[in-house]
Amino acid sequence: MMSTAIVWFRRDLRLDDNPALIAALKAGNRVVPVYIHAPDEDGRWMAGAASNWWLHHSLKALADDLLARGSRLTIRQGTSASELVALVEALGASAVYWNRLYEPAAIERDSSIKTHLRALGLHVESHNGTLLIEPWQVETGQGDPYKVFTPFWKNARERIGRPQPLLAPAHFDAPPHIESATLDSLALLPDIPWDAAFANHWHPGETGAGERLDDFIERAVVGYRADRDRPALDGTSRLSPHLHFGEISPRRVVERILAGATRSTAHGENADFYIRELGWREFAHHLIYHFPHTTDAPLNARFDNFAWRSDPAALKAWQSGTPAGCTTACA
Repeated sequence: MMSTAIVWFRRDLRLDDNPALIAALKAGNRVVPVYIHAPDEDGRWMAGAASNWWLHHSLKALADDLLARGSRLTIRQGTSASELVALVEALGASAVYWNRLYEPAAIERDSSIKTHLRALGLHVESHNGTLLIEPWQVETGQGDPYKVFTPFWKNARERIGRPQPLLAPAHFDAPPHIESATLDSLALLPDIPWDAAFANHWHPGETGAGERLDDFIERAVVGYRADRDRPALDGTSRLSPHLHFGEISPRRVVERILAGATRSTAHGENADFYIRELGWREFAHHLIYHFPHTTDAPLNARFDNFAWRSDPAALKAWQSGTPAGCTTACA
């Protein structure tokens, strides 16, 4: 009899290059894809209205992709720990898989859940579905975490090499029926339709992420280094929200960027520069993992008592785009 495994989706709302999902399938499990809506667990980092709009459409895209492959997305609301235990009991599941998060509160929660589920006799695995390299895999010659980007990235880039992302499964065994909330019941969309024009510019979901990457490779990579600082041009990848919600993995991005870098010397140089910018995302995760106090305090304690400038007039001028000393727009 086939065993049942829960794959807990969080900020990895995709099927392509999803290590937790692929591991659960390779173990021979019948997979139950689950999303648990627990915004209170994000505390002070709770998502705002625009992020909730994106989340709604990203979850819709994931649910549609799963249906097209013979599966379905189960949605629950409540605390992550209690909902996972309830699902395990209802399904008779023997394993739970997820991709890791790296914020301090998420690490604390996930570690507690992993300990509890293992105590119940379950097989529990977490994977890296978010980063090019784990924060603990890069260290100085003295075995310490990095505090400066350039040496960090030099070390990390050598270790990353050329990523080999995992392919999305073509088909799933149908999961057992289990009680699920509806996407609309999460109330992620605004009551007043201020979001009407969003869809003209953004397309949440795995397909939208792939199309945006295709467009960037075809049109903008070759001029990225110069054009990324020109607001009037569409010179950036615009992949940030797709990466945040895990609709595309950084491994897939780097693999595709490098595949297109052979077109010309300029294309290759700009591709390398763009990948270095992704390195800043890696570095941010490296810092918050090793120095969790930086959510509320500076990395360098010398700045604890930094003498902030208090100048209301200059602040107002900056906020209105008016040169300092001008009460109206200056010629």
